[in-house]
Amino acid sequence: MHDDRTLVEARLERVLDERIRPAVYPDSIPLQVAVWNAPGEPVPVAEGLAAVPEPIAVGERWGAPWGTSWFRVTGTVPAEWAGRTVEALLDLGFDENMPGFQCEGLVYRPDGSPVKGLNPRNQWVRIGAPVDGGEEVRLHIEAASNPVILDYHPFLPTQLGDKDTAGSDPQYKLTRMDLAVFDDSVWQLVQDLEVLGELMAELPVDSARRWELLRAVDRALDAVDLQDVNGTAAAAREQLTEVLTTPAQPSAHRISAVGHAHIDSAWLWPLRETVRKVARTTSNMTALLEDEPDFVFAMSQAQQFAWIKEHRPEVYEKVKAAVAEGRFVPAGGMWVESDTNMPGSEAMARQFVHGKRFFLDEFGIENDEAWLPDTFGFAAGLPQIIKAAGSKWLLTQKISWSQTNKFPHHTFQWEGIDGTRIFTHFPPVDTYNCSMKGSEIAHAAKNFKDKGVARHSLAPTGWGDGGGGTTREMVAKAARMRNLEGSATVQWETPEEFFTKAEAEYVNPPVWVGELYLELHRATLTSQARTKQGNRRSEHLLREAELWAATASVRTGFPYPYEQLDRLWKTVLLHQFHDILPGSSIAWVHREAERTYAAVAEELNGIVDAAQCALAGEGTRTLTFNSAPHARTGVPAGGAAAATVDGESAITDRPGGGHILDNGLLRVEIDARGLVVSAYDQEHERETVAPGSAANLLQIHPDFPNMWDAWDVDEFYRNTVTDLTALDEMTALTGADGTPAVRVVRAFGDSRVTQVLALPSGVKRLDIDTEVDWHETEKFLKAAFPLDLHAERYASETQFGHFYRATHTNTSWEAAKFEACNHRFVHLEEPGWGVALVNDSTYGHDVTRTVRAADAAAGVRRGTTTTVRVSLLRAPRFPDPETDQGLHRFRHALVPGATISDAVREGFRTNLPERRVSGGSEVAPLVTVDDDAVVVSAVKLADDASGDVVVRLYESTGGRARVRLNTGFPVTGVVATDLLERPLPDVQVPEPSDGAVPLDLRPFELVTLRLSRATR
Repeated sequence: MHDDRTLVEARLERVLDERIRPAVYPDSIPLQVAVWNAPGEPVPVAEGLAAVPEPIAVGERWGAPWGTSWFRVTGTVPAEWAGRTVEALLDLGFDENMPGFQCEGLVYRPDGSPVKGLNPRNQWVRIGAPVDGGEEVRLHIEAASNPVILDYHPFLPTQLGDKDTAGSDPQYKLTRMDLAVFDDSVWQLVQDLEVLGELMAELPVDSARRWELLRAVDRALDAVDLQDVNGTAAAAREQLTEVLTTPAQPSAHRISAVGHAHIDSAWLWPLRETVRKVARTTSNMTALLEDEPDFVFAMSQAQQFAWIKEHRPEVYEKVKAAVAEGRFVPAGGMWVESDTNMPGSEAMARQFVHGKRFFLDEFGIENDEAWLPDTFGFAAGLPQIIKAAGSKWLLTQKISWSQTNKFPHHTFQWEGIDGTRIFTHFPPVDTYNCSMKGSEIAHAAKNFKDKGVARHSLAPTGWGDGGGGTTREMVAKAARMRNLEGSATVQWETPEEFFTKAEAEYVNPPVWVGELYLELHRATLTSQARTKQGNRRSEHLLREAELWAATASVRTGFPYPYEQLDRLWKTVLLHQFHDILPGSSIAWVHREAERTYAAVAEELNGIVDAAQCALAGEGTRTLTFNSAPHARTGVPAGGAAAATVDGESAITDRPGGGHILDNGLLRVEIDARGLVVSAYDQEHERETVAPGSAANLLQIHPDFPNMWDAWDVDEFYRNTVTDLTALDEMTALTGADGTPAVRVVRAFGDSRVTQVLALPSGVKRLDIDTEVDWHETEKFLKAAFPLDLHAERYASETQFGHFYRATHTNTSWEAAKFEACNHRFVHLEEPGWGVALVNDSTYGHDVTRTVRAADAAAGVRRGTTTTVRVSLLRAPRFPDPETDQGLHRFRHALVPGATISDAVREGFRTNLPERRVSGGSEVAPLVTVDDDAVVVSAVKLADDASGDVVVRLYESTGGRARVRLNTGFPVTGVVATDLLERPLPDVQVPEPSDGAVPLDLRPFELVTLRLSRATR
């Protein structure tokens, strides 16, 4: 037989495009359209429906950037259409290639009840099936003219990302507003031919099945009368019946399709627009659930449910009803799909506390899975947190985006820093917007790395980001692939059903230990410094507010602000979303975040001040409140007393220029350039700075990644570096607390940096306060600390512990980690001596090592230089062309001779400054521990307002700890709980003895205790 394959395939493509698809709607008439443009921000639905619109014609332009237009469409169904299915076709000016990234609409009936969303791949509204003829049609569309930020030429700088700079030019052209007859037979033929054509293209050319499909398609096309497609569609479908009903092979890969609409809680649109995106999508999905009995839809992010509950209660009622039926599934159990690299320990825990509690309270549903398809890598502390929240599974897809190494598993056990393992799945379909294309299904089956021992994978199916979710076309395609030879089998299932099957079939999956590092989007650890500082400072203020409010409540009856803290936690958690905290959203989002963080700080400082005043009482003594988990300056952790300081620090001139700071423990030399050339640990007689090098060296690189400007830093940025050594000013000074310091000022480009280097008395710690007035473009600013230290690995703080990374690049996996995340510290050590570098608000850093040659003339011995560089600022132009322009302030500290315990302590000190209050009496802590390796991360009252005290603590050094938790109030009982403060029946806690609870902790073990008080 002659090979006519390409001929038939080309025929199928043209006939579908030019004859069959257009015949889905054989008859149509125009609707009458009028529009009212809301002034300013979106208006309530009732106001939009009541507004008086002006006529507008198809072809006219509408919609200023970020505007809202209310369209009214009216018409009458022709009498001759009686008995037929009729739909309204409402095209606002969509580009079908951009679902979720342009204009959208939500359709309402005149009574204000929502119908469904309008999106580029979902432009229809069912009027009747069948109609009687003569029906009056009246619909209202709340249309959002969101501008296109990520266009066909992506990453071009644009002012459209902020309403204040976006202008007023209309963004869209009204394209089609019609009533039309819907021919289901032709529509079904389209789905048949698309499924078979897409499947055919994925099968081997020498496969018999491929040729069977080709011949069947050819016969079907022969049966289509191109001048009467509607009259011959049924006959064409008959030619396809046999090939569509041939069952799949028993060994076929099995795909659990989960309806999905990944909606970024903010990204190329502001938070207020996400509220409406969620309402449109959930309206679509509840309507589709009514039409498709097999379909199942899952939506994560409790915040998004809360938004529609508050802002679109009429939509929320439909969602609640669908949830009760078990087909609209609240997934993930987190407040938002947060970043997991940068949120601190307590914040990461509270993502699950608030998310799971919302789903329990609203729906009575307990989530077993964490659902994070789009998060930019996963910190090594996360498995323990997932388990402590009562969950056991994790789903993500993003690791498939890694540029260098391909992850070796799709289903595996992920082991965290404490040994906790979480059953994890990466969907091999490699997208969280699966559209049921044959190429996607075939890719999932071919790509699946666990063949032979497992055969199940999951496919999140639907358009995201306001694209409308799953479509009826996707459901139709899935139905055809439920049991189809040559294809993986597809079945709609809930996440729980998938994970249960996958776990049962894969009883001994492989194990991956440590972080799940995304080899992409590394610059998200630095972009939008104000957002990151706002997050870090809010996290620590929340710790302080809970600690002092709980202490004051127990000691003085201070009213504990349950509702206020709940609201503020949710605000901070929202801004940890994986396009807000990482700094990858439009200008509007980050300007709004900056204002929000300021308001959060004001409220939390108000709580702290009120609680501390209640505790201090009347008097004139200066009391120092210490909210850190370690004693300092004579003040116990979690208590208040008069501070004491040992020793003194001095400053002298350095020969050759510069200054010397010396406190008897550490001697720091700052040369004539204002650079640290020596930090000598006098106790250990050990130099910190590598010979011939200078620390606190500011360096600037060009920063123009190949794509994803705010997200990425590509390794070639290192090829060009400028050391900022020119000095404008250097001054010796004395701080307000009497600490000697050196002020250094440098100008570079259009920017200016001022640093104050101070050496407090009594500690081996050089404090570095940096202020940058930043006006660069596409530049990357770092501060380098070359250390005279030989280390093959270093520790970065993560949630409830730390994680080790290599300093070398033996493998491509290690080389790919050229920019990584830490929380409050990084720590390097040789046996018996180490160095910590702590920070108050930065995350990105890199660590490299070189071997020095001996230079006798210069007095340099052969050895290893290990350089730590902290990332300070970037200046990408997309999606925010003004990223980080302006004034910034950072605090860092270099701690020579530091152990891991020292690093933990100094990290908390830098992030939790002491507060001084006038009062009459010292404040004893509510709880203390007798081992500094154990960190108390939270002291609060129980969320159920019972008055119980909740204490969370963890082992911070990576070793075992036998510790006594001492209570400063009468306790009648202690129980171990999960993060939601529910008792753990399988965990027994020793009874308190002499006011103390003895505990044995494993390395990095996290424990939550609930202490019942003797009196209330």
